[in-house]
Amino acid sequence: MAETEVGGIAADRLRSLIERIERLEEEKAGIASDIRDIFAEAKGAGFDVKIMRTILKLRKMNAADRDEQEILIDTYKKALDM
Repeated sequence: MAETEVGGIAADRLRSLIERIERLEEEKAGIASDIRDIFAEAKGAGFDVKIMRTILKLRKMNAADRDEQEILIDTYKKALDM
């Protein structure tokens, strides 16, 4: 069966793509909610959520980028007499 075209657009293909994105967006919202719950649990256990977020960001970086960031932070702190 040929795809229905509307204004030169394959409507069935477009609908399929949009529906797939919508399903993934729903999954993403559920995962984001789960992550918020874990942060709330961590906060309730006395952990500093802001620091945890920083640690997560640092763990995503490779060692060289992490080292460079730490050097820059130290340099800026010294420049500001901190």
